[in-house]
Amino acid sequence: MPKIDLPAHKTGDFFVDYEEKVFPDVKAEPGEKALVTFHTVAFEGSIGLVNILQAIRLQRKGFETSILLYGPGVTLGIQRGFPKLGDEPFPGAQNFANQLKRFMDEGGKVYACRFALQMLYGHGEPSLIEGITPISPLDVLDLTLIHKKANAVIVDTWTL
Repeated sequence: MPKIDLPAHKTGDFFVDYEEKVFPDVKAEPGEKALVTFHTVAFEGSIGLVNILQAIRLQRKGFETSILLYGPGVTLGIQRGFPKLGDEPFPGAQNFANQLKRFMDEGGKVYACRFALQMLYGHGEPSLIEGITPISPLDVLDLTLIHKKANAVIVDTWTL
């Protein structure tokens, strides 16, 4: 068997060239929009958190950015905590809430489908994180069409 004679990795070592950027840093032109939709369950994978971070990045690039939570996606916008709402029983337990709040604090808009809230998940509007706008299920398609007509960047997130 060959002997590996390399030093062990240490905290602070780099494995990749994180500074090289291959593509230009694209910024929005005035008035450009973006929409990130979520049809995914909170805590069932990384895509919910990753695409909230993508929405934050789009917002910071100058796009007028909105997030749509519908179907199981509304579970990303529900207040959580244990033993009380807002408590973080383990590190990262409030990732969705913290990042959605950050997104809204930076000017982003978040919408949640009322049908999914009530019918699918048994929650009412008071369960939503402050700042999220509840919308009619009939508005879900119209919000997407408004963005499509505006030639917006649309990132659809589906898991299930």
